[in-house]
Amino acid sequence: MAQILVRDLDEDVKRRLKLRAERNGRSMEDEIRTILRDAVRRPLGRAMGLGSAVTARMSASGATLESPLPELRGGSVRPARFRG
Repeated sequence: MAQILVRDLDEDVKRRLKLRAERNGRSMEDEIRTILRDAVRRPLGRAMGLGSAVTARMSASGATLESPLPELRGGSVRPARFRG
């Protein structure tokens, strides 16, 4: 397998990558591989549609139609306020 060395990476970027990896249960190295793999699989020159973006985001979190996202409990419901 090929190796890539990235120099002069901002500390904030490194910190965010580490947090993202922890949130996804991966090592930082595996998280970077996943990000790069997903980035090059997208078609060039074509923006992802909303439905595709939502599907990709939900798939990345492990949600499927068979295992939906867990319900949020303990929050309060507030009516929408519109300015006019």
